[in-house]
Amino acid sequence: MDTILPPPPPVLLPISGSPVGFPVRRVYCVGRNYAAHAIEMGHDPDREPPFFFQKNPDNLLLPGEDFPYPPLSSDVHHEVELIVALRSGGADIPVAVATDHVFGYGVGIDFTRRDLQAEAKKAGKPWAAAKAFEHSAPVSEVVPAKAIGHPKNGNVWLKVNGELRQHGDLDQMIWTVPEIIAELSCLFTLAPGDIIMTGTPSGVGPVARGDVVTCGVDGVAALAVKVV
Repeated sequence: MDTILPPPPPVLLPISGSPVGFPVRRVYCVGRNYAAHAIEMGHDPDREPPFFFQKNPDNLLLPGEDFPYPPLSSDVHHEVELIVALRSGGADIPVAVATDHVFGYGVGIDFTRRDLQAEAKKAGKPWAAAKAFEHSAPVSEVVPAKAIGHPKNGNVWLKVNGELRQHGDLDQMIWTVPEIIAELSCLFTLAPGDIIMTGTPSGVGPVARGDVVTCGVDGVAALAVKVV
């Protein structure tokens, strides 16, 4: 069928060692998935089941691009996260076979307009304006699982202008990657091209124009972003 407007181009993430890109379908995010971060945000990590929110594929900022500080906020925070890229999907996926659906992994930043999020929380309103704004998710290239396996531990870190701000380990996640995939697949039918941002360790904090943010998951990928 012809379209009345030109269809938007697909969002393609670079794949390590490959000339082809990874087409993004949806972007799922896990909230408060590290105990220390849940505590620093004022929540009890032992009593809370996983919850999810979404960003849009065109919110992703590709490697090498600057992050433009967004309007309507004066308190934008960094949140470094392991990213999971799915090669297949389905509904009600068992934990035992969840990683069979993973194509690869990367690292990303969930930039958050914290002041807008706080206002939304106080009013009991959705977080979309705080989370799903333009360029709010810088991401690295995708590294295939066949090259690195399925990491269960590894240093997760973020620095601002060389100063360490966030530091944790994948083994500190409240919900593991297989458990996240299984839980998500009970709520949504997952599909090839879906991206999952798996939560952030403690130490989240503000960025300002001119800052250089570097981050990584050791053994997976690293990323550098300038705030402009």
